[in-house]
Amino acid sequence: MDPMAPTALAVPDQLMGRIGSGLSILRDHGKKVQKYLLKNRKFEVLKKSWSSIVNIVLIEAKDLPDAPPTTSNSLYCKFKLGNESHKSKQVHKNKPIWRERFNLYLYEDSTLEVNVWHKTKQKNFMGRTGCSSGTCLVTSQVWYKFDNWNEVGRLSITVHGAKGLCALNISGNVNSFCVLELDNSRIQTHTIRGTAEPNWNKTFTFCIKDITSALDITIYDEAMLQSMKGEKIGKVTIPLLRINNNEKKWYALKDRAKRHSARGNCPRILLEMSVVWNPVKASMRVLTPKETKYIQKPTKFDIPLIYSNLIFIKKIFKVFQNGNESLKRVFEWDNTEKSALALAGWLTFWYFFRMWMTPLLLILPFAHYWLLQRNCNAVVPISQVDEDSYFQNDEKEAKDDKTIKTRISELQDLTITIKKGIDYIVSLLERIKNLVNFSVPYLSYLIILTLIAASVAFYVIPANYIFMALGVYKFTRKLLNPSRLPNNDILDFISRVPDDEMLKQWQELRVPEPTPTQDDSKSR
Repeated sequence: MDPMAPTALAVPDQLMGRIGSGLSILRDHGKKVQKYLLKNRKFEVLKKSWSSIVNIVLIEAKDLPDAPPTTSNSLYCKFKLGNESHKSKQVHKNKPIWRERFNLYLYEDSTLEVNVWHKTKQKNFMGRTGCSSGTCLVTSQVWYKFDNWNEVGRLSITVHGAKGLCALNISGNVNSFCVLELDNSRIQTHTIRGTAEPNWNKTFTFCIKDITSALDITIYDEAMLQSMKGEKIGKVTIPLLRINNNEKKWYALKDRAKRHSARGNCPRILLEMSVVWNPVKASMRVLTPKETKYIQKPTKFDIPLIYSNLIFIKKIFKVFQNGNESLKRVFEWDNTEKSALALAGWLTFWYFFRMWMTPLLLILPFAHYWLLQRNCNAVVPISQVDEDSYFQNDEKEAKDDKTIKTRISELQDLTITIKKGIDYIVSLLERIKNLVNFSVPYLSYLIILTLIAASVAFYVIPANYIFMALGVYKFTRKLLNPSRLPNNDILDFISRVPDDEMLKQWQELRVPEPTPTQDDSKSR
C-alpha cells in the first residue's frame, strides 16, 4: 500500500447529517439575503437606471398639532418617493429645525410623500403632505417668473465636460458627477463612469436672487467609500458679476480649501454661462438681508486663519498708531514745509466747505483706486492673475524656513500686541461711560459747561470759521511754546477719568470694629 495515497476518513453519519442541514440552512439564508438586496430601497439604484434626482432640503416645521404628554419630545420626518424612502434626524418638538439635505432617485413619475412623526414608545402621527413629480416640476417653473421682485435675473450654464480628473479610489476608475449650487438652489448632473475626461453636455437654468452671489461647482466621485467620506475631486467658485456671457472657458479646479490646485493632471472644467439680470432689482435687493444658506458646514478651529486675522488686526493698530504719530509731527513743525502746506490746506478746505460736500468726500478713496487701476498697468484684477505667479507665491511660502518655535513666539507677540490694543480701547470706552454717569462729578460738570459753550459758539459763529480757528490753534501751539510736549487734548482729558478697574481699586471698605483683647478687658 502506498503511504502517500489518500485514505478514506471514517465520518459518522450523524455528523454528516448535521453538516448537510447546516449547508441547507446557509443556502436558505443566502436566498433570503439576495431577495432582501433586490427588494430593499437602498439598493434600487443597482437594479435600475434613474431618470433624475430629487433634491430635498428639510428646513423646519411650524404650527404642528399638540402631541400627547410624554417624556419624549422628539420629531422626525420620513420621505417616500416611489420605492425609496429616507428618514431625518430627531429634533426637539419645541424647536423643530432640521436643515438636512436628501437625494431621492426618481425612476418614473410618482408621488413624494412627507410624513411627520412624534417619537414615543408608540409612534404618533403629526401630519402628512406630498406632491407628484409633475407638480414639483411645474412649481420650479413658476419660480423663474421675471416679474417677481425677489428675483433679479436668470443664470444659464452649460457644463460641457472636464479633463485631468484624479481617481480617489483604489481601482483607478473615475466615476464623476458634477453638482452646481447657487445659494440654496442645487442641481446635479448624471454620472460618467470609467473616464478622467467626462463629457456631460448639460444645460441648466438658475433663478438669481442676489447678483452678488457666487456659483459653486463641485465634482464628486460616485464611489461609495468616497461618498461616505465626502471627498471631492475638485471645486471652483465663480462670482456672478465676473461671468462673461456666452464665453466658453476652462476653469481650474481647486482643492477643498479653494487655495491650491486639485490633484490630477491640471484638473479643469469647461463651462459656458450667460447671466441676464435687472440692475434696478439688483440694486434694491442689496439693501435687504442676504439669503441664509440652509445647509452650512460647522465652523472649524483654523489656526492659520486665526494667525492671519491676528496679523491683520495688528496692521490696523499699526496704521492708527502711525497716523497719530504723523499728525503729531505735523502739528509740532518737525518739517516746516509739510506743516505750512497742511495749515494752508486746512484753512482753505474749511473756508470753502459746505455740508453738501460730505458725500463727495466719501467718494475720494474710490476715485483714488479707480484712477490707480486705470493708469497703472501693474494692477491686475484677481480674476486675471496668472497661475504661474500663483504657484510661485506658493513655492515661496513653502520655502519659508521658520520653525515651529519661531511661529509660536511670533503668535505670542501678536497676541500681546492685540491684547494691549483691545485693553486700551476697552479702557477708553469705560472712561467715557464713567464720565457720563458722574463717577467724577467735577469732570462731568466741566464737560457739560464746555459742550454748552461750544453749542453757543456754533450758533453765533459759522462752523467754517470755528474749524479754521481750531486749526490755527493746533498749528501755532509749538510756535508759541517751543518747550511743550506733544499731546492730544481730548485723550488727555479722558485719561483723567478712571476706568472700571480703577473705580474698584478706589472703592472704600467698611472699617470694622476692633475686637477686644485680654489687655483691654483687664484694664476695664
